[in-house]
Amino acid sequence: MRLPALPRAIAHPLHLPLLVLLALPLAGPAAAQSALPVSASGPAPFSPALGEAQPFSFDLLVQRAQALAAAPWQPDRVAQPEVLAQIDYDAHWRIRFRPEATVKVGEVPVQFFHLGTYFRSPVKISVVEAGQSREVVYDPRFFDMPSDSPARALTEGTGFAGFRLLREDLKTDWISFLGGAYFRADGALRQYGLSARGVALNTGLSIPEEFPRFTEFYLEQPADGSADVVIHALMDGPSVTGAYRMKAVNTEGKGQVMEISSRLFFRAPVERLGIGPLTSMFWYSETNRVLGFDWRPEVHDTDGLMMVMGNGEQIWRPLNNPPRVVTSSFFGRDVKGFGLIQRDRTYANYEDDGVFYDKRPAVWVEPMSGWGMGAVQLVEIPTTDEIYDNIVAFWNPAEKPRAGSAMQFDYRLHWGIDAPVETPLARTVATRIGAGGTPGHPRPPGHLKMVVDFEGPAVRGLGRQDGVTPQITLPEGAELVQAFALPVVGTDRWRLIFDIAARGMETVDIRAYLARNGAPLTETWLGQVHPAQYDRAR
Repeated sequence: MRLPALPRAIAHPLHLPLLVLLALPLAGPAAAQSALPVSASGPAPFSPALGEAQPFSFDLLVQRAQALAAAPWQPDRVAQPEVLAQIDYDAHWRIRFRPEATVKVGEVPVQFFHLGTYFRSPVKISVVEAGQSREVVYDPRFFDMPSDSPARALTEGTGFAGFRLLREDLKTDWISFLGGAYFRADGALRQYGLSARGVALNTGLSIPEEFPRFTEFYLEQPADGSADVVIHALMDGPSVTGAYRMKAVNTEGKGQVMEISSRLFFRAPVERLGIGPLTSMFWYSETNRVLGFDWRPEVHDTDGLMMVMGNGEQIWRPLNNPPRVVTSSFFGRDVKGFGLIQRDRTYANYEDDGVFYDKRPAVWVEPMSGWGMGAVQLVEIPTTDEIYDNIVAFWNPAEKPRAGSAMQFDYRLHWGIDAPVETPLARTVATRIGAGGTPGHPRPPGHLKMVVDFEGPAVRGLGRQDGVTPQITLPEGAELVQAFALPVVGTDRWRLIFDIAARGMETVDIRAYLARNGAPLTETWLGQVHPAQYDRAR
């Protein structure tokens, strides 16, 4: 038997990791639940205290966010910090939500996370019915606690750390909100992986990154049946406030779609604004296996960044575990979508039956309107372990926020097996790097061999006689030594092989694809290599 996976820390380049415990083990299934208030079935029933009804709408929430931004930021006030300090990981894990205390919003079961040393700032959670919200008040009887749990010293009304939405049988949750402005869903294969968050501020810069947080949630069943649940959230931080409306739909076997409307109000200027930010982990894959000292063939939540630019170009950028913090920018107007994708779904390429990297969801960000000029930015942070999230991707608008400015971004998040993008072009299915040169001959120093496999209808059935040609672009200072493309025997794949010489270069960005009669057959592969990193591994 394998213990549940440990929580993963989120690594940031210039300060200590931020620990995010995103899922506690669930207790067993409960009897069927009714709508609010909490069901009285099961042992030791109780009636939760609900706050007074207050008028609620998304427009009112936007007005509150705007009013907050006009006032100075107030840091969180942590109640009973001496008690919370004692609720460490082990103590937190032993606090279980009582299944019979599950709250329902429409037909969606909701359970809450308890506060602890890693989650000291409570969030307000309310349910909305007929335009009125009522806060669910913390009560220790929501939870089963050991008799010696330090959490027993918390007073009633303390608050919750976050919440999760479950399937009807209460055996698994499909989305959770816990810590900062982070949230994640389990995708089509019911396996949590990468996280999304409301906004990213100054990620990967020499100045400290800022982490606003969701302070209030309002959960509602839409009357028109357009979603399983609507999650309204108020966000607050030193530089920005925000109001979010997230219509979430869970479709078994397909994953989740979240339609997000965000309204942002800035107290202070922001150097780098990240919209639709995704946070993931990449340690090593077939690309850089030589750099990963571990028994498993590959370890990653995500193996690439996929983009469809405003001009329709489809791009695949395989992820790296670089020797230093690296930010890559892909400029354009009105990006059609981007996402962190786990394309490799073969269990044998991971051999991990505890955390199942082959089942991790792909997440695609789809703008619902034109976002104008800007760049998809990818921040890659060095890591030597799988416990750290070291990959961040987001849209950075060309217009920088100023104090007093307001911005609006509407988009969909697709949590599934692949990006919801139809294309006739062949896709990248593997990227490999090795020593340049020819076997049996002295290997030339400073040469690297790049091998990229493509698969898809556009290349299926083509042979060497059909005029498939490699198209490769290198930066100044790098030399293309040789290049050729050929079908892979016994498969429908085509393989692009080329050597580069990049002596003395820290980073080499490569653009490549396969073409026929001047037209592309494959998506654009954008590889980035760090030659000195591989020289040290030889």
